[in-house]
Amino acid sequence: MKQITKVLFPLLLAIAVIVGILLGSGIQKRINVQKNNYTSIFQPDKLSYLLKLIENDYVDSVNQAEMIENTIPELLDDLDPHSTYIPASEMKAVSEDMRGNFSGIGVQFVMQNDTVMIVDVISGGPSKELGIAAGDRIVKVNGNNIAGQGIKSDSIVSLLRGKKGTMVNISVQRPGITDFIDFDIKRGDIPLYSVDVAYMLTQNIGLIKVNRFSDTTLKEFISAMNRLNMQGMTKIVIDLRGNAGGSLQAVIQMVDEFLPANKLIVYTEGKSRSRYNYFSSVNGAYLEKEVAVLIDEFSASASEIFAGAIQDNDRGLIIGRRSFGKGLVQEQIPLFDGSAVRLTVARFYTPSGRSIQKPYNNGIDNYQLDFHNRLINNELTQKDSIHFADSLKYQTTGGRTVYGGGGIMPDFFIPIDTTGANRLFSAIVSRSLIYHFAFDYSDKNRTKLSKNKTVEALENYLNKNKIFDDFIEHIEKQSISFTKAELVEARPLLNMQLHAYIARNIMGNEGFYPVVYKEDKTVIKAIELLQNKWTESDISSLAEAKQLD
Repeated sequence: MKQITKVLFPLLLAIAVIVGILLGSGIQKRINVQKNNYTSIFQPDKLSYLLKLIENDYVDSVNQAEMIENTIPELLDDLDPHSTYIPASEMKAVSEDMRGNFSGIGVQFVMQNDTVMIVDVISGGPSKELGIAAGDRIVKVNGNNIAGQGIKSDSIVSLLRGKKGTMVNISVQRPGITDFIDFDIKRGDIPLYSVDVAYMLTQNIGLIKVNRFSDTTLKEFISAMNRLNMQGMTKIVIDLRGNAGGSLQAVIQMVDEFLPANKLIVYTEGKSRSRYNYFSSVNGAYLEKEVAVLIDEFSASASEIFAGAIQDNDRGLIIGRRSFGKGLVQEQIPLFDGSAVRLTVARFYTPSGRSIQKPYNNGIDNYQLDFHNRLINNELTQKDSIHFADSLKYQTTGGRTVYGGGGIMPDFFIPIDTTGANRLFSAIVSRSLIYHFAFDYSDKNRTKLSKNKTVEALENYLNKNKIFDDFIEHIEKQSISFTKAELVEARPLLNMQLHAYIARNIMGNEGFYPVVYKEDKTVIKAIELLQNKWTESDISSLAEAKQLD
């Protein structure tokens, strides 16, 4: 009986709170009240009565606030996978992510040997203006020693971040300089960039990787497009792999730049929400650009809206693997204590009528295991493992067949690449040995490495100095055993990642991605297709191949 009471009271309490939220926010439809209107008000009154009963008569004291915080998430979990509760303590971080900035000093760091090591200084932040550099060690904050104190990364972040305009003093130790260097830093807005990298893959094909959709995404994207246009870009690869989504307005604005006027981008519809269409506004700035969009199983929400709009309007090619399948629309309802509820109120549909949302009727636990299930079902490695009923077939504006069932099915399937990922590689990655070796090597040789101004020059330097042999000696000292065959198999992948992480430490993302994408099969396929090197078998899913000539 005690166990039942322990479970029942928090649940009833949470129900009462949620009902109050829905009524107070105007989300729940008004119930037509008849003469004997006790029916419409009975349930809220009953719950209010139970709350009062707990407060006045329950055998022990209860912390109602704590029960609410613990129980509301469980209650929302029973609705769908994406209706969520945001505690007041997390609202600031959520708002910063959507807004595209936060207040701080503008550095990226790692904890290495219990020391804060700066790996990058964010452009546009106060640290950059003061001359703080990658490789600096922060040893003191406001006069207090933080090196060798066992302080966690989250605590360091709390010390460095703060209200815009406030001051923080840091002391750094810079390699080659004996004395500490003191900096008085006025905290400012630090951009959270949506565009990871933008560079030319070939003489006329550019690539832009977008990691999220936020309030700053369109501005960043247009700036990146302008830079690539100046370098001769006529065709563009937009990489949305791993992009979990974000702002609906941001993705609508970005798609708008690629479509003629009055083209349907996406529409929403739900039980209590009538259909709402989002159309392109005017002829986009990039109508003449040939487009390839890269997606994978982690591309979700706004990424799927972008890919679906490009595909259904026959505007470009979608390359990769089926996207995540997050097509539920949430409205964020603020609560009185600064927390909020994101309640699902509708679904997203692509222009052809496909629901983006994958099924979740087998329970949320199974839903969360979707990646694992796809792996087991060979969906990530074999195109033919996916079977569609006729009811899941839809037509694009140009008459091509596309498929529903959850997520966006690409026009060209690229299996997940496991080349070289053998036992040796797994043992190395599980202990983060590549990352730590690359960081230490970069830190000790930063001056020499920085003299290489291009990715090609840096890689030539690393090969000339036999960095891979040094790395193998390092892992042998870590008591990792391996056979010659395992090393031969894993070598290309290990060498690529080693070069990529060193390049990131020296050049940032502009060094990292060009190294990784040289061997990326999805990027390679996009280049081939945009260069018109596809075959008849490649375009079997395209009813009107000539539209891509």
